[in-house]
Amino acid sequence: MATRLIIVSNRVAIPDTRQHLAGGLAVAVKAALRDRVGVWFGWSGDISDQEATAPRRLKRGRVDYAVIDLSEADYQEYYNGFANRVLWPILHYRVDLQEYSRADQSGYMRVNSLFADQLDAIIEEDDVVWVHDYHLMPLARELRARGRVNPIGFFLHIPCAPPDILATMPNHEEILGSLVHYDLVGFQTDNDRDNFAHYLTSLGAKPVRSASFTLDGRTTRLGAFPVGIETAVYARLARNAVRSRFVREMVESLNGQKLMLGVDRLDYSKGIIHRLNAFDRFLEVNPEWRSRVTYLQVTPKSRGEIREYAQIENEVTTLISKINGRFGEAAWTPVRYVNRSYSRTALAGVYRAADVALVTPLRDGMNLVAKEFVAAQDPENPGALILSQFAGAAAELDGAVIVNPHEVEGVAAAIKQALEMPLIERRDRHGPMLARLRDHTVDQWSDSFLTALGETRQRPSLIEGLRAMFGASA
Repeated sequence: MATRLIIVSNRVAIPDTRQHLAGGLAVAVKAALRDRVGVWFGWSGDISDQEATAPRRLKRGRVDYAVIDLSEADYQEYYNGFANRVLWPILHYRVDLQEYSRADQSGYMRVNSLFADQLDAIIEEDDVVWVHDYHLMPLARELRARGRVNPIGFFLHIPCAPPDILATMPNHEEILGSLVHYDLVGFQTDNDRDNFAHYLTSLGAKPVRSASFTLDGRTTRLGAFPVGIETAVYARLARNAVRSRFVREMVESLNGQKLMLGVDRLDYSKGIIHRLNAFDRFLEVNPEWRSRVTYLQVTPKSRGEIREYAQIENEVTTLISKINGRFGEAAWTPVRYVNRSYSRTALAGVYRAADVALVTPLRDGMNLVAKEFVAAQDPENPGALILSQFAGAAAELDGAVIVNPHEVEGVAAAIKQALEMPLIERRDRHGPMLARLRDHTVDQWSDSFLTALGETRQRPSLIEGLRAMFGASA
């Protein structure tokens, strides 16, 4: 039997449903499962009073989708509570926003145990298991407790803060320390990997070889694996989408104005407030640009049940109203704010039509919006990218105008620089970035992680399985 790749994530993008899972995780997992025999296991997104007895299964091609429902208590404690009120802010360096409770941690551990119970009935001896993101950190420990010796890897899609910040979380060793039960733990950047290496050292872990550490009898390897995109596919999509009626009507509505674009979830990590303050400052000190540029901010809502996100929405709408009221004219609205999602195709067309993209998170794991913007551009007349130094993508996209998002004056100056950048400079910046995206695609990301996972467990049956998955090069 061929080696299967079992992907585990909080949510599953089930085919043939109306569920739309945006973001880098869903795109990356789909790419990892492409052309492989596999299972994608996780939460269905539904709340049920019935206790999960077995996953619901759906077979499409060579992939088996397996999902379970959660109870209301599970959802509130595991997802809204511990995952998004404790782990998310801590890992994004926001200790001030942590809202810890023992009940939420108990729910987090309970759901990880539930996942392990359901997975244990699915996993076969030669399967390779790949767990994704902060929701499921203890899952490998739970599987090991059930006797599973399969290769198990973990990938963190969001940042990893330094040890002093991680240690502010109560019982951090039980959650973060449990990552040593994975054979390989992957991060978006070298900085994230190094932060976690220092954290393990603070717990008493000993380095045993290059990027590997031993703690409590377990050895785990750490690595940096920057997530890529489907560069060629996305470029083709953007070329076609820019001719769509939706994009043509949007461009016509600008009446010849430059288009500056921001695309972010409504989240405090994205720096939207700081960005709007910078645009306000830009218009104040550059009056010649008034009525010549429109800033379109596309911001789908997220996690509306969490108080901080409702506060962000109020702050954003208030600030936009202030800017439009202060600088707007009867025939010109400085900021257009769209609080909804667009399809991947529509966004690709908007990216290609934009003259400038503002991607200025306060802290981000990778930020694939920046990469998609670069891929979507016309190489003969590309737009300019303004990118936060705290986005993981900044390490690769060094042709962007790199900014500190906390520095309002600096971002305002970068907006002016980007809008006035000569064509030859835009081409010189864009070309090397596009070439890098072509060389480091999402397929290369998944192959490199899984090959590294195989190298951590030198079992003949595993190596044979990986060769079957990836070809003779594995």
